[in-house]
Amino acid sequence: MVDADASLPLPWLDEPLGRALRQGAHALLVHGPEGIGQFELGLTLAKAWLCEGTAEQRSHGAGCGVCRSCHLIEARSHPDLLVLIPELLRESLGWAGESEEGGWEKGSKSKPSKEIKVEAVRTAVSFAQTTSARGRGKVLVLHPAERMNAVAANTLLKTLEEPPGNARFVLSSAAPDSLLPTIRSRCQAVPLVLPPQDAAAAWLSARGVNDAAALLAACGGKPLQALEWHEEGIDAKLWPKIPALLARGDALPFMAWPLPRLVETLQKVCHDALRVSAGAAPRYFPLVSMRAAEIHALGAWWRDLQRIAEYAEHPWSAGLMVEALVDSARKALSEPPVSGRPSGVKSLHLPA
Repeated sequence: MVDADASLPLPWLDEPLGRALRQGAHALLVHGPEGIGQFELGLTLAKAWLCEGTAEQRSHGAGCGVCRSCHLIEARSHPDLLVLIPELLRESLGWAGESEEGGWEKGSKSKPSKEIKVEAVRTAVSFAQTTSARGRGKVLVLHPAERMNAVAANTLLKTLEEPPGNARFVLSSAAPDSLLPTIRSRCQAVPLVLPPQDAAAAWLSARGVNDAAALLAACGGKPLQALEWHEEGIDAKLWPKIPALLARGDALPFMAWPLPRLVETLQKVCHDALRVSAGAAPRYFPLVSMRAAEIHALGAWWRDLQRIAEYAEHPWSAGLMVEALVDSARKALSEPPVSGRPSGVKSLHLPA
């Protein structure tokens, strides 16, 4: 068993780490549900590959954590490691201020991008082709890989087809089907699955999350997302009350929520309302919190939420937007079911 304190902060990644290290491929595609540690596993692989510790120090397989190389990675300053992240995610992932050529830095007047741009990928290709500064090879970690635009993906593909001799690549993704088939075919897959609920809840509890099991269920079993929600001040005790609050149009409890988080929560309420209305069990909320509603009203609400989610990070007037979102929820949830009407759930392509 890997010592989580010495190597991985996420103990459920122990087995995938060992599997990835045994594969020995020059390019790996780490994929699985968002919020379980793809990026963290990519960084841990980089540390293991670049570690300069002795065999005894590295007996657990990952980086030793004490050598110069491991310290440089922890300080975000290793000359043989390049991390490509969309500008918008750099601060949340702890890489604020680190930028590639053509990238965004804190304080820039331009709006940070959601994409991994071709300029950054070109820089990464040049990086991979240069000689290792510390002699252990070069590592590129790219997260999330589905954020590459078409031009950037094709630029990386050429390097994956003819990789430099001492370079390794880790691409992580929550949506591998969005990648070019040629990208996927040139990487060995490292699939990740949701961790056991007990292990994830214990990990959250150790980090001060109250009602960890409830918040974990609210996040679909994704512990990193649950921790993020906790840090944003979302109360697990409020969660089962949310459908009732929305049904009566009470916007006050949501006024301090980040809009993307509110939209995501409304999607989960709509998802479970559709499931209950179709005779299935809810996924995110307790059954006692949900009630059936008119299936076509819920379907229209679902489509509206999908459209709104694309612009949830737009600088809206937060108060007015929250009130509008809650009012739309009230209207959809208050429509009583109509008996004998055909269900439209299948056409909405809801996740299981």
